[in-house]
Amino acid sequence: MNYLAHLHLGGSQPAQLLGSLYGDFVKGPLAGRWPADIEAAIRLHRRIDAFTDSHPLVHAAKLRFPAERRRLAGVLLDVFFDHCLARDWDTFSNEPLSEFTRRVYGVLNTTPQLPERLARIAPRMAAQDWLGSYREFTVLQDVLAGMARRLSRPGLLDGAWEELAERYQPLSDDFRAFYPQLLALAGRRDNLPGDRPPA
Repeated sequence: MNYLAHLHLGGSQPAQLLGSLYGDFVKGPLAGRWPADIEAAIRLHRRIDAFTDSHPLVHAAKLRFPAERRRLAGVLLDVFFDHCLARDWDTFSNEPLSEFTRRVYGVLNTTPQLPERLARIAPRMAAQDWLGSYREFTVLQDVLAGMARRLSRPGLLDGAWEELAERYQPLSDDFRAFYPQLLALAGRRDNLPGDRPPA
């Protein structure tokens, strides 16, 4: 899963939000490198990634892509599923997406010592509203172009957005089948559709 999903799954407290992001930037053993509540969120991030990578629904979703794309199908699904979560946010949260993302950016802005690479991108993440912008499918063109620039062979993602567009509905169905399982894994029963009390 990508940034937005990890943040949503990881919990709403500042340390949980930080650890949910740190999971993409902190590698190797933890063993007290960070406060205990942040490390707990990093471990949850890693559990979510392992669960996702080995799940039959995700495997089946990857098979929707042409054989030559399957090496990067997991990356494409991460990005697409963040789009689906942003698009369907109100199904999974009582807090408006704009308020959630504002809280995340606020936590990042007031945390003095972020992991180095996260510290570099956090100001751009907030200024360009990376998390909220995923609601628009067309934004994924820019996201994939940015990813391509970081690959040793940038051409590997040529045509990827068009392939996502062609498979938009079945991949959306895959997300709707899979995401409630991630919520259950993360213990976020209050975010499961139908489990929340009426507002």
